[in-house]
Amino acid sequence: MTSFADMTRTFGRIGCLSFGGPAAQIALMHKELVETKNWLSEEDFLRALSFCMLLPGPEAMQLATYAGWRLRGIAGGLLAGLLFVGPGAVVIAALVWLYTLFGALPLVQAGFLGIKAAVIVIVVQALARIGRKALKDRTGQAVAIAGFLAVFLLNLPFPLVVALAAGLGLLLRPEMTTPEAETVVHVGRGHWRNVALWAALWLVPLAGLTWIGAEFLATLGWFFAKLAVVTFGGAYAVLAYVTQTVVSDQGWITTGQMIDALGLAETTPGPLVLVTQFVAMLAGHGQGGVGLAVAAGVVALWATFAPCFLWIFAAAPYLEHLTRLPRLQGALSAITAAVAGMMLNLSLWFTLHLLFRELAPTSFGVNLPVWSSLDTHALVLVGLAPLVHRLCGGKLVLLLIVMATVGVLTGAFR
Repeated sequence: MTSFADMTRTFGRIGCLSFGGPAAQIALMHKELVETKNWLSEEDFLRALSFCMLLPGPEAMQLATYAGWRLRGIAGGLLAGLLFVGPGAVVIAALVWLYTLFGALPLVQAGFLGIKAAVIVIVVQALARIGRKALKDRTGQAVAIAGFLAVFLLNLPFPLVVALAAGLGLLLRPEMTTPEAETVVHVGRGHWRNVALWAALWLVPLAGLTWIGAEFLATLGWFFAKLAVVTFGGAYAVLAYVTQTVVSDQGWITTGQMIDALGLAETTPGPLVLVTQFVAMLAGHGQGGVGLAVAAGVVALWATFAPCFLWIFAAAPYLEHLTRLPRLQGALSAITAAVAGMMLNLSLWFTLHLLFRELAPTSFGVNLPVWSSLDTHALVLVGLAPLVHRLCGGKLVLLLIVMATVGVLTGAFR
């Protein structure tokens, strides 16, 4: 049996080195868990990856949790998941502290302008990646267009669009040409008791915040809990929902701060969805200073990641059965297509708010730029960002560092 000490060393190394987004993180886990340690076979790893992509939440973190569960049960899954998230959460907290101290300085703001330009490239690249996966036929393209219009023109809530897309995917699923293979599910006697316990651990603290009247923390916690249920398609997919809620609806942070949060989250190890911690801490700092910022960060982490353990511990025994369900695959494909459309809206939102200091509402409910408010410094940086991205060989952390430096230098000359 694999020792907890060996698991701590291995998953701790994965957690500290997991830069570069889900693809790089999954490649690192494959090297460590399949090639180096031989803890999972190639077939088990790929099946587990497919399984985690069916679940809401960060697939890389859930893959680590599943691997830990396979090795040492619930305790192993908890250890692996916490070690994957922990290092990034510590770095995010430090970055928020530095951001609140120095973020208003002119040269720092110039550096963040370069980071914002890099974020536009990163989001567009993620959109292209999801588009290649989801828009292979006319149905996917139509769902993507509908997802874009639902948010851009109708301003429909993200969970509603996801639910409608899932329903459509169930209705339009391709017919099976061969009968589905039967799978046997082996579940322990206390399985559903453990599932109920984890559901209570996730939701009872949030209910407690509501009960004691901690309005801001309760609202924050329930929002991120709802986010955890609809986070299909990776962290970039829910950025539209996060932006819609924390910027437009609640007004906790600005659009510029949201883009800064994403840029800084890209520089940390762990899942990109840690951007929720950055957003929560920044919002908490604006509402009540350092103490509320720390509390908000803890609430965001709990509401976002506790359900990841719940999904894995509840569904892991059913892995083989779930990965064979065509209905589920059809729903997930439609959700991914709708997410691509909503990400297009997010890309436009970020780009317009970066390039123009002022947006004016129109008679048909869409905010369009005021051309006289064009920021030429931002325009230059947005034009340079794709070239720098190419020169950096697609390395995102290097891209962010170089663009921040370019932003500072061009800002100094101005």
